[in-house]
Amino acid sequence: MDTPITLHWQALQQKLPKRAPSSHKGDYGHVLVIGGAPGYSGAARLAAESALRVGAGLVSVATHSDHAHVLNIGRPELMCHAVETEKALLSLIEKASVILIGPGLGQDAWGRTLFNTTLQTDKPLVIDADGLNLLAKLPKRKHHWILTPHPGEAARLLNHLNTHDIQNNRLAAVKALQADYGGVIVLKGAQTLIANAQNVFLNKMSNPAMASGGMGDVLAGMVAGLLAQHIPALDAANIAVMTHSLAAEKFNVSRGVLASDLWQHFPELLTF
Repeated sequence: MDTPITLHWQALQQKLPKRAPSSHKGDYGHVLVIGGAPGYSGAARLAAESALRVGAGLVSVATHSDHAHVLNIGRPELMCHAVETEKALLSLIEKASVILIGPGLGQDAWGRTLFNTTLQTDKPLVIDADGLNLLAKLPKRKHHWILTPHPGEAARLLNHLNTHDIQNNRLAAVKALQADYGGVIVLKGAQTLIANAQNVFLNKMSNPAMASGGMGDVLAGMVAGLLAQHIPALDAANIAVMTHSLAAEKFNVSRGVLASDLWQHFPELLTF
């Protein structure tokens, strides 16, 4: 497809299932966020809380032992686990319905062990940040994942391209990523593109206030949280991207918005 399909919020709203009054947390999935190397615990925390904020029933965090005991201070709804071994991680993966790996993961031995262990699962995956950088070093193709690269990560995934090449032809880049890696690709940036094997979708919104750290971690958590609610992968990605943008638009400013500021608007945007 040479022309992306523009996303429209009213159409996406129809794809978000309504909740029965008798709903319980078990109806809405269990997200496992894997990440948070020493010095980068904030990324995992942002992603995990974002999954809760879009409606996931349960969210666990597999993180480094240096800070596992403090990661959920201020957000006790998150279940945090110190993970240092493959065996410990596999027991958490077994309980989860959706896995997000990458926010603050790092690329040292700890991060590589968790990444390689995670790729053994056939459960739905969302891969972001250093998960994408590790994937670029050992490319694989899977149908059950959603990859969420920014242009720099996209360049590494495509190997022979640099960031300028990605930005110069974003449509070609997202198509190449999907052809090489499969699944659903979210190429972040001003006017984010979302692709599966059949179509490419375009979010026409762009907002310079979103040019701040942590925005990608929030988006990845949103994707995982929606995916856990039994929403198809492409719809989960599209809804997350538009909700992310619309939440930022609510501030009507061009600077000074923090990634965590977006959370306050998720409930109203995702309730119809």
